[in-house]
Amino acid sequence: MAKVFPSYPRPLRFEGRDDKEGPKWLVRNTDKEIQHYSSFTIRPLNPVIGAVIEGVDLSKPLTARLKEEINEALLEWKVIFFKNQDITSEQQIAFAQNFGELEVHPFYKAPENRSDKVVQFNRNKQQKGYENIWHSDVSFREEPPKAAVLRLIHVPPVGGDTLWADMGAAYDNLPEDVKTRIDQLKALHDFTPAFSHLMSAEELLEKQQQFPAVAHPVVRTHPETGKKLLFVNPSFTTRIIGLEEAESEELLRFLFRQTHIPEYQVRFHWEANTVALWDNRATQHYAVSDYFPYHRKAERVTISGDRPY
Repeated sequence: MAKVFPSYPRPLRFEGRDDKEGPKWLVRNTDKEIQHYSSFTIRPLNPVIGAVIEGVDLSKPLTARLKEEINEALLEWKVIFFKNQDITSEQQIAFAQNFGELEVHPFYKAPENRSDKVVQFNRNKQQKGYENIWHSDVSFREEPPKAAVLRLIHVPPVGGDTLWADMGAAYDNLPEDVKTRIDQLKALHDFTPAFSHLMSAEELLEKQQQFPAVAHPVVRTHPETGKKLLFVNPSFTTRIIGLEEAESEELLRFLFRQTHIPEYQVRFHWEANTVALWDNRATQHYAVSDYFPYHRKAERVTISGDRPY
């Protein structure tokens, strides 16, 4: 008797498949060859996203040229890593301030007696992480962050990697009919699905009044590179404006799955005293929660951004 395999649902309204075999159209945020930098050495981790910067000491102030080149590398590779950086929280803050004003996270509290610009993630078997969902940080704000600086202080002996996905590559590889369909659409972003469990009903109502759901374009334009980027994420994007609920849900599921494609990703294995700087406008990230009961401690500083257009 022939074996019957289960049928898995696929989007019904899309001619293209997001999981089709064969080469992907992968370009960096520049059409040029890999850039060379005078202030440091750069080691790409794959052809499209992620690079290690060597020869920079983040405990020291940045020169104007070094700051310019780090920003160029960030635009080119979307997430860049600095290893062997034994720096303090204050030095991490000073480094982040080179790239813009800093902001306070609306739900995470800073460690006691520390700057409110620092968010600490101190995860162990008592406080398990829940960042293992693809997301763009705080996209529910009218002006989501430009970038973030994460410093790993304590790493588990195994596990605890973080993945980033290039949302420019994700957009570039969408079927043309899907691009046409979504280019002028807007979607609602809301903190409630991700953070409501952290507060009482009264606190939730207060925060919803302070941070009401906001509409952002499904496809945003990068303010520095001009590149089109897919800008929806399963943490905060709740529905597409102007579509029926079922159609919105189907389209969002299809778009969310683009981050799952390995060709658009870099997976980084942390070492203690490694610092990551990522472009929150151009990426989504996913912190793998596979290291319990081991301990993982990190601190993050967030750089303010502008309204997506």
